[in-house]
Amino acid sequence: MTSLVQPVRVFVDPLEGTRTAVEARRWVWPLLILALCVSASGTLYSLRWDAAPDVIRELQASGGLAGMSEADLTDNIQTATRKALVGGIAKGVFVMPLLALLLACVLWVVGWLFDQKAPFERLMSAAALALLPIALYHLIFTICAASQHSLTAARAAQLVPSHLGAVLSGLSPKMLRVASTVDFFNLWSACQLGLGFSAATGMGRGRAVGLTLVMYAMFAGVTMIGLPAMGGGR
Repeated sequence: MTSLVQPVRVFVDPLEGTRTAVEARRWVWPLLILALCVSASGTLYSLRWDAAPDVIRELQASGGLAGMSEADLTDNIQTATRKALVGGIAKGVFVMPLLALLLACVLWVVGWLFDQKAPFERLMSAAALALLPIALYHLIFTICAASQHSLTAARAAQLVPSHLGAVLSGLSPKMLRVASTVDFFNLWSACQLGLGFSAATGMGRGRAVGLTLVMYAMFAGVTMIGLPAMGGGR
């Protein structure tokens, strides 16, 4: 039971809880919690998702709706629903553990660059613990989705308004992408990653948190702002 309590303690005592869990190399339970919460949110979303409006909108935009029979349209809607279910579960079971492993590898490289080496298991623990705020987001999303009769993609994106773009109105698409990077759970996760890195390597907490926040800003700038703009977004 201690192996489960130690990781969860980071929610109530992030400083001491993170240090204790990282030193004890607790990464299995955080990954299991993460996989369960993400899989649950993906499953609930697919069950509540009214795919018809979104599928029809996509077909209209691509010109594929013209001449399509009602049976083919129904097949497209059912296929989209099945993909959402499989994709949601796969994200929790496969993608999130791989993301934790990638984060641990990034921490290892950063530790090597700053001459702050640590056992890889500690870095893996820091990465897994840093994703617990993301698990909490998906848990909240699951609870909110369960109370909905049906969901569209747009409604699902606003179900848990955790980023600045969901609060501000009248933003252009470009500014909306910028505002969406200021996300409570993502920033919490970045700070948690810094605390874990500090506990694993001995780097000062302030320096480590500042470093991971810079890393998040670089990641968000590339993936949430730069790449969508290159894809044709305004």
